[in-house]
Amino acid sequence: MELAALSPRRFARRFATGIDGPLLALASLLVGIGLLTLYSAAYEYPARMTAQLVNLAVGFAAMWVMAQIPPQTLMRFAVPAYALGLLLLIGVALFGDIVNGARRWLHVGVTRIQPSEMMKIAMPLMLAWYFHRHESTLRATDFVVSGLLLAIPVLLIARQPDLGTAILVSAAGGFVIFFAGLSWRVIAGLGVLGGAALFPLWGLLHDYQRRRVLTLLDPSSDPLGAGYHIIQSTIAVGSGGITGKGWLQGTQAQLEFIPERHTDFIFAVFSEEFGLLGNMVLLVLYALLIGRGLMIAANAPTFFSRLLAAAITLIFFTYAFVNMGMVSGILPVVGVPLPFISYGGTALATLFVGIGILMSIHKHRKLVQT
Repeated sequence: MELAALSPRRFARRFATGIDGPLLALASLLVGIGLLTLYSAAYEYPARMTAQLVNLAVGFAAMWVMAQIPPQTLMRFAVPAYALGLLLLIGVALFGDIVNGARRWLHVGVTRIQPSEMMKIAMPLMLAWYFHRHESTLRATDFVVSGLLLAIPVLLIARQPDLGTAILVSAAGGFVIFFAGLSWRVIAGLGVLGGAALFPLWGLLHDYQRRRVLTLLDPSSDPLGAGYHIIQSTIAVGSGGITGKGWLQGTQAQLEFIPERHTDFIFAVFSEEFGLLGNMVLLVLYALLIGRGLMIAANAPTFFSRLLAAAITLIFFTYAFVNMGMVSGILPVVGVPLPFISYGGTALATLFVGIGILMSIHKHRKLVQT
């Protein structure tokens, strides 16, 4: 009744409460580019466009809801969200559905969910809460504990196996630990240990994961098998030239040479049709989005808000860097979508939740914690 009594102007003002204009504009531009590219990539499957519009409606609604929740309230949900995500991951390991050789999905009532997606937000929430609680007395043991909090869900996700999501969750938690003040000496030491562990870890990888790494080094060794994705995507990226072939004119995409061209390899479709200039526009938009997020993080009033905003912002960077890298052939194929561009539901909703959290932190930047 209250909303019905509002004038259109007051209703719009009420609806726009907490919405950050620059973030909304940048996300909307990326979404617009995504819809144009998806239309071309899924030209013969119009149902995907309809489904994506529904996904976007859900994503924008999730963004608006999260923008209204104060960071102090988000902090109270950090531990329950992490615990629930961990329990669901254990449930996946014990009772999850196996699809295409991977156990990633869990039936909950009448629907099926992918709990690993939840950890992309729950992990930085949990670690930001933990470091906020110990802000005044941070010790080396706190970083060890945070590492364990990060390692447990990451190992459960990698075991499914889902290397792409494991990388994103690792990055989400790793950024929080880094911004909390982890010493560069420790980072260098961990890098050395990581390099030394590559040989034993190689034996723990699944066969398909080893093939992806070997194919990255020499795609021509299996041009019709594991190397097919990389070969076709790099042909599409290179054939776009400076200005591209034009919208709906990409031969690699329209003749269906590019696998998964509406999801993980949609960047190849975009590059072929819009060329280097289009890629530069896309990179500028991502850079502006990341810059806006880091600005919000820098002006956040609490340690929790700063850590959370910085981590979420750099998750966007990780998404874009890994996807563009694998499509261009400089990184292994790990199944990471291009943010706000690729077709998808859960991943898109997660990204918009992150945007909403950034808006909430910006909205409450002048509040002083008591």
